[in-house]
Amino acid sequence: MNLSNLQPAEGATHNQNKRLGRGEGSGKGGTSARGHKGAKSRSGYSKKIGFEGGQMPLQRRVPKFGFTNINRKEYEGVNLDTIQNLVDAGIVTDTVDMTVFVANRLATKNEIVKVLGRGELKAKLTVTAHKFTATAKAAIEAAGGQAVTI
Repeated sequence: MNLSNLQPAEGATHNQNKRLGRGEGSGKGGTSARGHKGAKSRSGYSKKIGFEGGQMPLQRRVPKFGFTNINRKEYEGVNLDTIQNLVDAGIVTDTVDMTVFVANRLATKNEIVKVLGRGELKAKLTVTAHKFTATAKAAIEAAGGQAVTI
């Protein structure tokens, strides 16, 4: 090895591109490979999301309709058959509340839980949730349990 064949270690250099805007002799001077005029040639240019070169963007061309209720409450639904599966697996014995729902990933701690009536419940349980459907409440009480609203 001598001074004529020195080179950086493998992976030490990343940018193999020619440096821009360093004089005409470099071959990338003048417009610095940006072309002439237009938004893309300017410093600070960044294309806005959905920008279509001045054409009316799709998001504005498409007709809009309907209504979004800002006060809508989103409930996380948990069915009776899901609760029965927890009983069968031996995870639940007598009470089902938010800690059980969160621990078994049926809901997160900030969600509002509504117990739905799909399936049947055989075990006598005290189920605590934010809301119950009429069929779910009837099924829980028919099994000898209790439906407690938070």
